[in-house]
Amino acid sequence: MLLPTDLWVSALIRRAEQAGAFAYVLKKGDARAGAVILKITHLRERETYILRQVTAGDEVKWMKPITSRDPEAIESYIVRERRFDSDLWVVEIEDTEGRHFLTESIQLL
Repeated sequence: MLLPTDLWVSALIRRAEQAGAFAYVLKKGDARAGAVILKITHLRERETYILRQVTAGDEVKWMKPITSRDPEAIESYIVRERRFDSDLWVVEIEDTEGRHFLTESIQLL
């Protein structure tokens, strides 16, 4: 990531809030180089999914690491990843339309 993670997360939260969504940090990671998991909640549909940041060289991509939308499976995945990578950030976005507000590409499993 070209920007420090804390600055990038702040910008994403601001972008989401300006569009009328709620966004906040659930877990802070390394301020300079921590990876990010986004937990997206579609308020109208009452569904949640996650996106995981993947870095390949200088390129940042996002993927859905699990296809399950079960809240327990999502929480379990996040806990497992945080245990493996304590530098990991977890950001939650709650939006009536289920938007993620990313500008990078997203790859599906």
